[in-house]
Amino acid sequence: MGKLTARAIAERALEIGDAEGLDALTIRRLATDLGVTPMALYWHYKNKEQLLIGMADHLIAGFAPKPADDRPWQEQLRDLTEGLIRTLRSHPCAKDVLEQIDPVAVPHFLVVWDQALRLARTAGFGVEECCLITKYLLQSAIAIADAPGRLPADADAAQAARGKRLALQSLPVEQYPHLVEMAGPMAGGMDPALYDTFGVDLVLGGIEALAARR
Repeated sequence: MGKLTARAIAERALEIGDAEGLDALTIRRLATDLGVTPMALYWHYKNKEQLLIGMADHLIAGFAPKPADDRPWQEQLRDLTEGLIRTLRSHPCAKDVLEQIDPVAVPHFLVVWDQALRLARTAGFGVEECCLITKYLLQSAIAIADAPGRLPADADAAQAARGKRLALQSLPVEQYPHLVEMAGPMAGGMDPALYDTFGVDLVLGGIEALAARR
């Protein structure tokens, strides 16, 4: 094979994480897949923690937020949020990767974070408020991308969803009328498009409503 690069290592690590989960990802396993010795990987990543940071950086690098322009901050913040969600959703292991690293150590994430802070500042929020907005925005993007409300993707998940739906539907309707009524969507039987658009609208609508009070 050609020269081993940090990018190639991160790409293969994401493939393993997506297919088998991060527990299956080890330096030795990765080296075997790439046809090299573990020492060849240590040249780029000294341990799994650094590998996870490299994976996060490569993942976020796939999302290039547009540079600042003259559009309203609301439009720019929506572009940033939706772009981040699309990027995170492209890798099933993205949520687990981000939960195990310090975002400050991820260069490409810092670019996205700084831009979100700039847009919050433009909206008229104070320094502490900007920090909170970007924190909740990232957490919301991860939650939406992880999509717990979307239709199950495999047979096991579908069976679990059916079990949850039946459990909710079997509740005493006089005591829990709304849980029984909404058992389907609560168990994951929700329109994916509505899940995404409503989630983004809910988060950004709250930010815009607060900004309007300024």
